[in-house]
Amino acid sequence: MSNFSPVWRLKINSVDYTELILANLTITSGRTDIYTQAVAGYANLTLINLDQTLLNFEINQTVSIELQDSSSVYVPIFGGTITDLELSISEIGNVGYSQSYTITALGALARLPKALYLDNLAEDGDGDQIYEVLRTVLLAQWQAVPPALTWATYEPTVQWIDAENTGLGEIDRPGNYTLIARGSSAIDVYTLASNIALSGLGILYENSLGQISYDDSTHRTTYLSVNGYTDLSAAEARAAGLMITTRSGDVRNFITIKYGTNANQSYEAEDLTSIALYGKLGQVFNTFLKHTADAEDQAAFYLALRAYPQPVFNSITYDLTNNLVDNADRDSLINVFMGLPVNITDLPLNMNSGTFQGFVEGWTFQASYNQVGITLFVSPLAFSLQAMNWQSVPAVETWNSVSNTLDWINATIVA
Repeated sequence: MSNFSPVWRLKINSVDYTELILANLTITSGRTDIYTQAVAGYANLTLINLDQTLLNFEINQTVSIELQDSSSVYVPIFGGTITDLELSISEIGNVGYSQSYTITALGALARLPKALYLDNLAEDGDGDQIYEVLRTVLLAQWQAVPPALTWATYEPTVQWIDAENTGLGEIDRPGNYTLIARGSSAIDVYTLASNIALSGLGILYENSLGQISYDDSTHRTTYLSVNGYTDLSAAEARAAGLMITTRSGDVRNFITIKYGTNANQSYEAEDLTSIALYGKLGQVFNTFLKHTADAEDQAAFYLALRAYPQPVFNSITYDLTNNLVDNADRDSLINVFMGLPVNITDLPLNMNSGTFQGFVEGWTFQASYNQVGITLFVSPLAFSLQAMNWQSVPAVETWNSVSNTLDWINATIVA
């Protein structure tokens, strides 16, 4: 058993406002549907100001929210910019009144639908194309630097490529798939980047600092093989609401992959047994893939995943202030990130045989005065694991850790 009282640090426009009372907080990041890319994370918080001091909050100011872990280390859990701001009187007493500030902030993904990409895009790997598209929005161009800026304002070791980064995180480059070139035409950056990510079976998302990152198709496989699972116990979670769902609407047994220049080629794959059971249920994926072999591989992957209904363990909620949650689990939850591999034990035996292994797709923090909880949205292992390229296998891998009957073409997790 471990007691935990949340300690927050809030910075707005790099100014610390921790002395204000945090009355309510909701942070949502990632995605709840594995078939789509993540949308912009958001934070909604209410601050109580007791002395009516002037607080210079403005639209577009940066917001950083951190929470202390069990070792009193501040862990960032959200980064973004203010989009909505409300100031109201919350309470009147004999000696004065208190005010509440309600702030809504969005992560960097919110900027992409409003930005246009007008240039050509060369044939390249999916990660390299993602980087090329995002850097035009998130890295300042030379002509955009303020005229009064001097070199003396920068740390001497800062490189120009990173000096004006306004939201570009870690991008897996070059990626695992070769994508076609694109001619110049107006398209919003979110649509383009999402289509590239879909074509590469990768994931576009925001990290805990609010920066946009991209994981290629084997990122999760590689991370899991090196780091293993984060172990969590369902016995420490809220029992009410634990759910496993099986839906016929998820079934797809006739897959069409469009690929090549202007998606003028297609490859089809079907599962006749599934069609006999559920009828013909098709889906078309429009991709930027160049090679036929890649289209065939992706069609096989989608078909193996979706030809039959699968029970899905959807979400699980932990109250971090519950003293039944031990410090190790609490710290793992505070440090949650997109693609965190989790091994959840102590489920009822009739729910996934009592154990769930998968990846975190999204999460929601909810807090009020001296209370904080987190809901994880998770997906099964099979929805994400991809066979690794030879050069992607961890350098520490040894032959005696791999089954001697395993064919390389079928190898996914080798450690």
